[in-house]
Amino acid sequence: MPLVPSLTTAGMQKHSLTSWWPVECWPQVFNKLIRRYKYLEKGFEEEIKKLLLFLKGFTESERNKLAMLTGILLANGNISASILSSLFNENLVKEGVSAAFAVKLFKSWINERDINSVAASLRKVGMDNRLMELFPANKRSCEHFSRYFTDAGLKELSDFARNQQTIGARKELQKELQEQMSRGDPQKEIIAYTREEMKKANISEQTMIGIIWTSVMSTVEWNKKEELVTEQAIKHLKQYSPLLKAFTSQGLSELSLLVKIQEYCYDNIHFMKAFQKIVVLLYKADVLSEEAILKWYTEAHLAKGKSVFLEQMKKFVEWLKNAEEESESEEEEAD
Repeated sequence: MPLVPSLTTAGMQKHSLTSWWPVECWPQVFNKLIRRYKYLEKGFEEEIKKLLLFLKGFTESERNKLAMLTGILLANGNISASILSSLFNENLVKEGVSAAFAVKLFKSWINERDINSVAASLRKVGMDNRLMELFPANKRSCEHFSRYFTDAGLKELSDFARNQQTIGARKELQKELQEQMSRGDPQKEIIAYTREEMKKANISEQTMIGIIWTSVMSTVEWNKKEELVTEQAIKHLKQYSPLLKAFTSQGLSELSLLVKIQEYCYDNIHFMKAFQKIVVLLYKADVLSEEAILKWYTEAHLAKGKSVFLEQMKKFVEWLKNAEEESESEEEEAD
C-alpha cells in the first residue's frame, strides 16, 4: 500500500505547508490523491482537525496559507465545516489565533462560493450558532463579533452571525412564553415580561405578535377532528385575546397577525374551516380592526389557501363594508 505522508498532520508540517507549491494547487493534489487512494478520504478530515489544533506551531505566513487552503477545501466539499471545532481550542481562542485564522479561512471560502453556501454548510453541522466561540468569554458578544469581522472586510459574515443570534433569541423567547402559558401564569405578568424582552432584543411589535401567536397555538394538543377543533380553538383564543390585544396596537401588527393566522390555518389542514371564526372572534375581542381585516382581504393576504379563505370571509367583509357605509352616512347627517 503506497504511503502518502503529505495528507497527515506530520507530513504537512514537515513540508512547511505550501512553501514549495502555490496554495491554489494543493486542493487539486488532494483531490487526485483521494480519488486514487480511497482509504485516505475517511481520515482526511480528522487530519485537518488535528492540524488546526497545532496552529501556534506555524508562522503567521504559514497559518495564512493554511487558512486559505482550508477555505478552498471547504468550498469544494472536500471537508465539512465540523473541522471548525478545532478553532474553539481554549489556548488558540485566548491568544487570538482562532479569530485571525477564521478571517482568512472565511475570506477564502466566501471568495470560492458565497455567504449563502457557507451558511448552509455551517447549519448542516450545527456550527451556525457557535461562531462566537472564536472569541474569549469576555468578548463573546454579537457587537464584538460584528465589529471584528466587519473591520476585516467580512460584513456578510457579521450580518449572518447577528441574524443567527436574533433567531436564537426569538426561539428562546418563544420557548419561555410557552412555558409561562403552560404554567398558567397571569397574562399581566406575561405581557410585562414580553414587553421587557422586546425592548432588550429590539424586536418590533409586528415580529412579536407572530412569536406570541405561535406560542399560544403551541400550548395546546389540538383535536384532529375538524368539527371539534374550531370550538376548541375559539375557546383557547378567547382566553388569550388580552395577550394578543396588547401587541396589536399598530395596523401593521394586526396585518402580521392576520397573515400568521392564514399561514397556520393553511399549514394545519384541520383548521382550514376555522379561519373565519377565528378572525371574527378576534374582531369582537378588539384584537383586529375592520380596517386591518379589509386591507388583508383586498391586498395583504397570502397566496396560501387564498380562494378558500377569501370565500369564507366574503359575507363578513360585506357586513363590515355596509356597517362602515352606514356609519359614514350617520356622520354626514349629524354634520
